[in-house]
Amino acid sequence: MRAARIAAYLVLALAPPALAEEPFYLKDGDRVVFYGDSITDQRLYTTFVETYVVTRFPSMNVSFVHSGWGGDRVTGGGGGSIDTRLKRDVLAYRPTVMTIMLGMNDASYRPFDENIFQTYAKGMERIVEKVKAELPEIRITLIRPSPFDDVTRRPVFPNGYNAVLIRYGDFLKELAEKEHTQLADLNTSVVNATKKAYETDPEKATKLNPDRVHPGPGGQLLMAAALLDAWDAPALVSSVDLKIESSSEPKVQVEKTKVSDVQWKDNVLKWTQLDESLPFPVDLKDDVIKLAVNSSDFAKDLDQQKLKVAGLEGADYVLSIDGEDVGSFSKDQLAEGINLALLSTPMTRQASEVHSLTLKHNNIHFTRWRQIQVPLSDIKSPHLDEAIADLDRVEAEIVDQQRAAAQPKPRRYELKPKA
Repeated sequence: MRAARIAAYLVLALAPPALAEEPFYLKDGDRVVFYGDSITDQRLYTTFVETYVVTRFPSMNVSFVHSGWGGDRVTGGGGGSIDTRLKRDVLAYRPTVMTIMLGMNDASYRPFDENIFQTYAKGMERIVEKVKAELPEIRITLIRPSPFDDVTRRPVFPNGYNAVLIRYGDFLKELAEKEHTQLADLNTSVVNATKKAYETDPEKATKLNPDRVHPGPGGQLLMAAALLDAWDAPALVSSVDLKIESSSEPKVQVEKTKVSDVQWKDNVLKWTQLDESLPFPVDLKDDVIKLAVNSSDFAKDLDQQKLKVAGLEGADYVLSIDGEDVGSFSKDQLAEGINLALLSTPMTRQASEVHSLTLKHNNIHFTRWRQIQVPLSDIKSPHLDEAIADLDRVEAEIVDQQRAAAQPKPRRYELKPKA
């Protein structure tokens, strides 16, 4: 994630004009396959990424398939050989984008071993070569392996296992340069955030990665942020800057939103706002996720829904959206700017509904793939084919619901003096 740290939890100073953002890596019509081992099989960082894309780009059509399998190495694993895995779980979907995160199992949980490493290096080279041969236009993102937690618990041997994973990641950097692929680092920023979290709350910090290998939701949120950062994901949801001057109507400056029907009367400010997208639904009621957000640049880099109001006359104000109170702020806080994405608002709840549908369609695909397609592959039955096709249709219906749920709605805002 980007280098600067969050200056405050809810209050955001408006930064000076920045250079133009790079365009987001994903494009309309993309089909993304996430490939990896059990860490991808958890379907956490992958579903966080999907929900971010669907809520931040509600008019863009991008599909996602989650093809992680626990225990996998570059040679394959419980789901079959690498050739079987690639043919069935990647190439069959004709993806335009593929992410590959392998290495946690490949390095064998021991100090660096050159022979073991060479198996990994040759295997990764072969995966990239095979996929590009079948799909010449595919865009591949190689992912540095996520961390083995040597921060909150002592390393199991000198220098620790994560240092071995970092060496594997250094090879991936070279391979990405050679093969002209994208590279995402899901190790460095996660380790840095874990260190900060450990300084803040050692007990909760261990829950970012409970078994040292498989991050929980908080750790996987940090991983998702790192992947999105590599893809140049935009930070801004929307920005509204209102300036109240007694002699005239409030002045309005906006970005990625529309503001209408602005009313300023009796020290009460009202307006209607229709954003282009939704904030990311961060569950700050979860203490570990909250720790992850506060220990990282997640909000600053990926989830800014700015509201700035200058010229208010009273000392403290209550903000309501669609008739619901969402927070109380001082005149100075509002003049400096607040980040609505970190509040419980109708917009964040709408985004949570989107994420719920993200999980549902992925669970249907998982059932179809892991409980029907693969274990029953030796059975010849038209009814089996029909069952798989029916599950695909159900999943497609839920994806349609997900996209519909991601469409922003006009919201009525009100700022009134606190009683």
